[in-house]
Amino acid sequence: MEGKRLKSIIESLVFASENPLGIDSIQGVLENVDKMAIQRCIDELIEEYGQLDRSFHLVKVAEGFQFRTKPEYAQRIQRLRKTKATRLTKAALETLAIIAYKQPIIRAEIEAIRGVDSGWVLHALLEKKLIRIMGRKVMPGRPIVYGTSKYFLEFFGLENISSLPTLREIQELGEGEPEGANSKEAV
Repeated sequence: MEGKRLKSIIESLVFASENPLGIDSIQGVLENVDKMAIQRCIDELIEEYGQLDRSFHLVKVAEGFQFRTKPEYAQRIQRLRKTKATRLTKAALETLAIIAYKQPIIRAEIEAIRGVDSGWVLHALLEKKLIRIMGRKVMPGRPIVYGTSKYFLEFFGLENISSLPTLREIQELGEGEPEGANSKEAV
C-alpha cells in the first residue's frame, strides 16, 4: 500500500475512534501492514499536525493515539457542551496519587498512608472509572487490590503509568514556591 494512502487511512481510523487507538488495533483493521509502517505514518501525522496552527493535535495517550483539542480551548468547549469540568476533591486526588504511585495496593495500605478511612473515596474513584479492581490479594480476608485504569491515563493525558513525574521532579517543582508553601498552614 502506498505511504500517502496508508497515512490517510490511519488518520481516518484515529479520527473515527472514540477512544485512543493503539497500533495493534490499527494493524487488526489493516491487512498485511507491519507495525513499523504504521508507527512511521503516525509519527509523520504527529509532526504534520504539530506544525499546523490548528485547535487540535494528534497525541499519544493511554497507550494509543487520539486527536485532542488543545488545552487552551477547553473552557469554550465545556460551555458548548454545557458540562462542568470533572472536579476531584483533595481527598480523591490524594488517594488517586497513592494508587498511581503504589499500585497494586489494598485499601488498608492506602488508609495507613492517608491516616483516615478511604472507603467513600475509593467508591467515588471507581464510579468515575479512574481506578479499577485488579483482583484480590492472597492474604487473610482476601482484600481487594486497586490500580489505575486506562481511563486514568486518558483523563490525565498520559501515555502510560511511567509518564507520571518522579518524586524528584515533583520536589524540583516545589523548590520555586515561596517559603512556607509546603507547610500545613499554607494548605
